[in-house]
Amino acid sequence: MWRDALLVAGKDLRVELRSRVATNQVAPFALVVLVLFAFALDPSRGVLTRATAGLFWVAVLLCSLLAVQRSFAMEAADSARDGLRLSGLDPAGIFLGKAAAVVVQLLVLEALLAAGIVVLYGSHLHGALLLLGSTSTATVGLAAAGTVYGVLAAGLRVRETLLPLLLLPVVAPVLLGATRAWEAALSGTPADGNAWLQLLGVFAVIYVTVGVIAFGPLLEDG
Repeated sequence: MWRDALLVAGKDLRVELRSRVATNQVAPFALVVLVLFAFALDPSRGVLTRATAGLFWVAVLLCSLLAVQRSFAMEAADSARDGLRLSGLDPAGIFLGKAAAVVVQLLVLEALLAAGIVVLYGSHLHGALLLLGSTSTATVGLAAAGTVYGVLAAGLRVRETLLPLLLLPVVAPVLLGATRAWEAALSGTPADGNAWLQLLGVFAVIYVTVGVIAFGPLLEDG
């Protein structure tokens, strides 16, 4: 399973490196979102500072939708999805590999977004351990849930609009927990975010477990 996961993750990341969709399209989109938030919320009123954590994770959520859609759009061309299904790879390994590739892409985008809120919003990144822990666990949760619903929607003609409708309600707890943990870290009280970090870890384990179990049947039915 782990060998298959490494093969699939390496394949997805190589395709992404060659196409440069994440760097040429998703990253500029994420930065534009941050700039638009800054225009919408006047920094002089302090609203932007208080909402920084939420805005960061909304931007991450939008990027995760694009990353998951891109992950399965690659399989839609030239019947690659059928090839993947008939390859003999462990479905759980395929799930873990595709989710890992999404995690890597999101972590790169999140680093870019973090630099963006420092530059554009003037935020100070206190509580580095809490920020890193909550970011990594929330990213795993987003990628795992996105991969499950991505394969579910991949075989449908309305997958572009269906995926957000299916995924957003499921990842709402992750968005809430990550935002609260970041609020605690940015406000200089990281101890207040430990409970949210634990909650994020629970959701990450649940989504990964569900994906390992359900990805195979969903891939066959798609």
